[in-house]
Amino acid sequence: MAYINYYKILGIEKSATESDIKKAYRKMARKYHPDLNPNDKEAETKFKQINEANEVLSHPENRKKYDEYGKDWKHAADFEKAKQQQQTQNPFQQQSGGNYSESDYSDFFESMFGGRGASSRGGSGVGFRGQDYNAELQLDLKEVYTTTKRTLTINAKNIRLTIPAGVKNGQQIKIKGQGGEGTNGGPKGDLFIKFSIANSTEFKRNRNDLYKTVDLNLYTAMLGGELTVETLDSKVKLKVKPETQNGTKVKLKGKGFPVYKKEGEFGDLYITYDLKLPTQLTTKEKELFNNLQNLRS
Repeated sequence: MAYINYYKILGIEKSATESDIKKAYRKMARKYHPDLNPNDKEAETKFKQINEANEVLSHPENRKKYDEYGKDWKHAADFEKAKQQQQTQNPFQQQSGGNYSESDYSDFFESMFGGRGASSRGGSGVGFRGQDYNAELQLDLKEVYTTTKRTLTINAKNIRLTIPAGVKNGQQIKIKGQGGEGTNGGPKGDLFIKFSIANSTEFKRNRNDLYKTVDLNLYTAMLGGELTVETLDSKVKLKVKPETQNGTKVKLKGKGFPVYKKEGEFGDLYITYDLKLPTQLTTKEKELFNNLQNLRS
């Protein structure tokens, strides 16, 4: 009976985590998928082995059995018992004899999961999940301030997408069943969309909060007054207190960015005052400032 090193097939170590296995499988499956390698028997065989390896290693119980039996699995009494039960349930396996062609799958996999038995009964064999697709969607910060709709074209197929307000830069969503076609009746893969959000505004975003620096002239800072400030969707009037210092921060509650998938909830907007001193003073202005300086002295 053949022995296939599943860890070697996926290019990982035996100490690999579930995340490592998942990443390795996706990478290898994309590389050898039949859709990307038409009429390539070697790639087809490799793709089947990759799926076999993932089927065993991505499931803790299956991986435990594989790690336990290893190359000596055929000597394990429990495994032999499972094999006999499999043969009893699939009597055609015993009749195949030398007429059965060499399989792309290891005997270990076929005995555990019935791959050969299904084929000898004329069925479709083991079905494999289709390839996952990955796409990147570029948007501007203003566009994700409100819920928006987009149509993506993936492999000549249009997919309508509703993007909830508040999506973050680098965030990834999954659209189930919009990936590649499965083989042998297996399910379709999924579509993963990553959002790349540019910022052409004067606001800085930190999660759901926004930050903005606003110029404040000397006279309003000293005497107080009103200041009109633009938010992402409107304008607000701020009351500036007398003797406001440079770098003073003001919080506008609920004027920040919408919270993802929580309609009506928003972060806050933080305004920082940047004091601008007057330049190109006239002779009269200089005289007045001198008088003010003398008064303060």
